[in-house]
Amino acid sequence: MTRPELMGLLLASIARLITGAQGHWKGCAPKAEQRIYFANHQSHLDWVLIWAALPLELRATTRPIAAKDYWTSSRFKHWITREVFNAVYVARQRTDDQDPLEPLVDALSNGDSLVIFPEGTRSNKGDPQPFKSGLYHLAEQFPGVPLVPAWIDNVQRVMPKGEVVPVPVLCTVTFGEPLHLTPGEDKRAFLERARAAVIAQRPPGS
Repeated sequence: MTRPELMGLLLASIARLITGAQGHWKGCAPKAEQRIYFANHQSHLDWVLIWAALPLELRATTRPIAAKDYWTSSRFKHWITREVFNAVYVARQRTDDQDPLEPLVDALSNGDSLVIFPEGTRSNKGDPQPFKSGLYHLAEQFPGVPLVPAWIDNVQRVMPKGEVVPVPVLCTVTFGEPLHLTPGEDKRAFLERARAAVIAQRPPGS
């Protein structure tokens, strides 16, 4: 086993120790197929929670989307996202001629699965913010790839804003029924349906 693989197992164990990282497959089963997992976004730890909740055999081909400016700002963050998680970097600040979806399209074209957060930014307001159009364009370009909604619960309490030491709190990731872009469905209707699918996975009383 390589050093990055060992580090990945260690990080998954730490994530499960601190958060529980329980995966509840409510609408589908974990399956070795290409997928786009999309979820609510509350913390920098969100994609770590989804990754840790996946079965071991799915992690190698499931790549999180990571903000390039943040996750390459130090040698350690750059190494861990590149070598351990094989993240797809996206630029939050870009020129007009840059396509923000190009790295995601390249990853999907190579057969990888993705973990994305359609809100585009973190929010602690309860319900997710309106989804940006990226998910729609990916669904349009890759109609055969199932889109799996997920709700991440409690992760904002693990790393409260301004804190640097994680707080042990039980977290869950609930995966719902996959959806696809339907023929003739417009962007706004699709994004509203996708957002509702994420909210539908929220545990009662959370």
